[in-house]
Amino acid sequence: MQNGSEKHVWLTAVQCAERTGVTVRALRLYEQAGLIRPRRNGKNWRLYGTGEMARLTEILALKRLGLSLQRIADLMAGHATDLDLMLTIQTIALQGKLQRLQQSLAMVEALRAKTAAGTLLSVDDLVKLAKEMNMRDASMDSVAWRRYEQARPRTEKKIAPSLYADYAGFYLLDEHVFAITSRDGRLFARLTGQRELEIFAEDEDRFFYKAVQAQVTFVRDKDGAVSGLNLHQNGYEQAAQRVEAEVALAVEEVLAERVRNNQPVENSEALLRQMIEQHQRGEPDYESMMPALALASHEQSAAIQSELEELGSIREISFKCVDPEGWDVHDVTFDKGKLEFKFILASDGRFGGIFFRPVS
Repeated sequence: MQNGSEKHVWLTAVQCAERTGVTVRALRLYEQAGLIRPRRNGKNWRLYGTGEMARLTEILALKRLGLSLQRIADLMAGHATDLDLMLTIQTIALQGKLQRLQQSLAMVEALRAKTAAGTLLSVDDLVKLAKEMNMRDASMDSVAWRRYEQARPRTEKKIAPSLYADYAGFYLLDEHVFAITSRDGRLFARLTGQRELEIFAEDEDRFFYKAVQAQVTFVRDKDGAVSGLNLHQNGYEQAAQRVEAEVALAVEEVLAERVRNNQPVENSEALLRQMIEQHQRGEPDYESMMPALALASHEQSAAIQSELEELGSIREISFKCVDPEGWDVHDVTFDKGKLEFKFILASDGRFGGIFFRPVS
């Protein structure tokens, strides 16, 4: 039997970052927000012990729920926060993923049952299976195939107007809301911060836009009720789960509040600076991007690097505003020019989109 407790282990900021998978910069941000208070040694180095590591684990878990640092601070201080809304959003997202996996599994099991019964699979069976697998595939070949499929001409078809009532409602797409409205025998779709556009029936549950190359497919559950939708655009399939009006309004209010307060995402300037410098070096971090953006960045990497390299080093980044769709907008001054950048983050913290253009 040993006397006393086990020797306490202290980690430096670099060691702590390596163990937890966060950056040293992130640790400093958590400290500045008052979320964690590392000890100091005689050389004034920050030290992280078991208590600090446990606290850090809590912070990271709450961030994965989509909470901002301010809301995490409020929660840890015992103040009221919108944790229930965040949990609701996460629940809906996970339910949507589970439903899509169950749909794929059901299709595969049905085909296995046919082969087990000695029935040969038809070409139509295999095509349906290939399409289902393609929807989950982010490879360049699959994305290219979906782009072709999404760009083909569509023919409008009349369907029973009574079906439109099935589709009308709210659908959660990441941190935005898809609002589907039926008026005068027509169907309209609006994504948070964007203008409303009419969508046209290609078949029951399948609609397409005329204004853009995109389609919407409504998904029904085993009881035949519409439970979600898939947005087909830019070679990708984005799933949105149907939600109650109260949840949709709460989600839209979170974004509206950020737009009203002109509040950029946390660490907005640092995130943008890092992204620009990575592209200038020809080393973009594709894991920090959503699949569609990662693919587009990969395809254009040489051109992006050339354009940004020519501008030289970053001299200043100035935040301008949060636009109505929730994108952070910055002016970036380089040694040899100036660009306006706008970007948006997905709920998991990855870049969902980024654009830049010259500033006159």
